[in-house]
Amino acid sequence: MKHIFTLFLIGITVAASAQCAGNRYVKQIFSSSSVTSDIIYGNNFDRIGNATDLLMDVHEPSGDTETSRPLMIIAHGGNFLGGSKTGTDVLPLCQDFAQMGYVTASVDYRIGMDGFPFPGPDSTGATEAVIRCYHDMKAAIRYFYWDARENGNTYGIDTNMIFISGVSAGAIGAVHVGYLDDVTEIPTYIDTTELGLGGGVEGLSGNQGYPSAIAGVVNLAGAIRDVAYIEAGDPPILSIHATGDGTVPYGTAVITLLGAFPIVQVSGSGDIHPQCDAMNITNCLWSPAGADHPVHIGSAPLYDTTAMYMRNFMSSIVCGTTLDCYSTLSIVGMDDLGTDLSGSINVYPNPVENQINIDLSDAPTGVTSIKMYDALGKVVFQQSTSNERITIDASKFESGIYMIDMMGSNWKATKKVVK
Repeated sequence: MKHIFTLFLIGITVAASAQCAGNRYVKQIFSSSSVTSDIIYGNNFDRIGNATDLLMDVHEPSGDTETSRPLMIIAHGGNFLGGSKTGTDVLPLCQDFAQMGYVTASVDYRIGMDGFPFPGPDSTGATEAVIRCYHDMKAAIRYFYWDARENGNTYGIDTNMIFISGVSAGAIGAVHVGYLDDVTEIPTYIDTTELGLGGGVEGLSGNQGYPSAIAGVVNLAGAIRDVAYIEAGDPPILSIHATGDGTVPYGTAVITLLGAFPIVQVSGSGDIHPQCDAMNITNCLWSPAGADHPVHIGSAPLYDTTAMYMRNFMSSIVCGTTLDCYSTLSIVGMDDLGTDLSGSINVYPNPVENQINIDLSDAPTGVTSIKMYDALGKVVFQQSTSNERITIDASKFESGIYMIDMMGSNWKATKKVVK
């Protein structure tokens, strides 16, 4: 997108600032959000040649009357092998940013990788998986341009303010949407005549002929194949990536799928941002120590910080204000609507075998909403209860790591359990 982004922003700042009155896009000024589920935004051939509808969920602030709002499109993680648009890695972000006035779209994309699990994926299969994700995300962007121009702007989008974002695998797709803009950057070992891989940098996943320009990239533990793709005039980027991440490298290294299959060398956030500095591209990087992948899962404080830094980055572009990457101005609702009781709720035993017990006796009285997610973000259990203690039958769950989210009227808690 060299040079396109600079032209794209001319004349936008004054109009955008007028939309930001009353803490819109800065704090959670809406008490809830609504969702329209399973919208078909495109169609393309999957890895084995089947035509596949591409679905997304669109979240909007409840009761909002604004008709020209910024949009954040987000893609889930899952190693390009799984994950969901309703996963715990993306759904809370969609809901929280909708409460700030954004429209948020959580997209499913084509998953699957040649060679997995046997004889094992290689660089070709892995790169093809990235291209499918990248093409689908491009189609999602174009869907909103089509809708705004041809379909009455159903979701009240300001197409000058579309942000592309992702988590882990989805972040790899998002970063490439931001910076892979020349067909010569697609590796020569990829056969783009194969079903589902054609269409150059735009792809054939839907809504061809409409723009795919974006206002910025939000990268939550992603990477790029080559930092040389990032050129002067490209969009700004925020990255949040733990320095010891063992899933997606923080620096430049061979990425190893599921810790077992070395597939291709990539450059993570630690090398993306020096390149952005060299190209004079506005950027923010938060790189906490440790191996959390992604940073915002499993820790309420890290989630809150992630959301604050995302807010800082996007609102500065939307509202035309000076960027303070690390402002700690609270987001109404993140703290005020939910006291974190993670340290007070007892979930046992842990590790678990056949039964999970949750003791809510130290939580405020009232109805508690409980959701349990597997490592790919799939909901495996959900229940609302007024009881102080509940039991979850875990006998049929596969071995692995699970997250349990609990929420009352004015509190929340997250616990990790291992089977």
